[in-house]
Amino acid sequence: MRIGVVQMTSTDAIAKNLDAARSLVGEAVERGAGFVLLPENYGFLRREGTDVPCAQGLGGEIVSCARALAKQHRIWLLGGTFPEAIDGDDRLHNTSVLVAPDGEIAAVYRKIHLFDVDLSGSGGGVFAESAKYAPGSEVVVAKTPFGGVGLSVCYDLRFPELYRTLAQQGADWIVVPSAFAPQTGKDHWEVLLRARAIENQAFVVAPAQCGRHSNDRASYGRSMVIDPWGLVIAQAGDEPAVLVADCDPERIRSVRRSLPSLQHRRL
Repeated sequence: MRIGVVQMTSTDAIAKNLDAARSLVGEAVERGAGFVLLPENYGFLRREGTDVPCAQGLGGEIVSCARALAKQHRIWLLGGTFPEAIDGDDRLHNTSVLVAPDGEIAAVYRKIHLFDVDLSGSGGGVFAESAKYAPGSEVVVAKTPFGGVGLSVCYDLRFPELYRTLAQQGADWIVVPSAFAPQTGKDHWEVLLRARAIENQAFVVAPAQCGRHSNDRASYGRSMVIDPWGLVIAQAGDEPAVLVADCDPERIRSVRRSLPSLQHRRL
């Protein structure tokens, strides 16, 4: 299974972001990827807590772009996240969509854990995702021909109980589209991703935002693909890029046979 991981520097210019996504997905496909992943907020990105003028539904232009790309290239595509409008609520969901090769939506996950933190002591300022977004409540594992895909988003990464639940529900692959803050990314990003892979003996694929998006927002980058033993098999740098990695599903079964820790849990 060849994975294509797209790293971007998105802004609040939707048309420009989607053009960049089309180009980078096309590059991943040219390099042989059959499953391509976009980062969190690939179509629209502003600092948490600020206005989001482009709230839309699953039929909006951001998801429609992902569906068109999947159908055009006949690939599985993770549509990072987009700002999903909620009927009867001024808040939004930060929503990730998995699209099948026929362009149909295979799974929808709404980010459960919201990024409300004060990083001013390390130069990062205050972030309040809950000022504009509502948390989701459903754990989602999508069935695909290459195994169960467990969906998560960015700040979810700090909550191991979510990932153990994904593993219990059949996740062989765990995806973490992200826009990690530089202040936390430098110390926590790789450690947490590798821990989630080791604990759940699954491939962890983390497409990330990178660089400076605006005067008040930057992201860490360093998109990664990690195998079920916790080894980093591909990693991006600090600029927009496409990672390609070959991931053998047999590696999941091999690790789980040799070290069957998922069967040794005592509740």
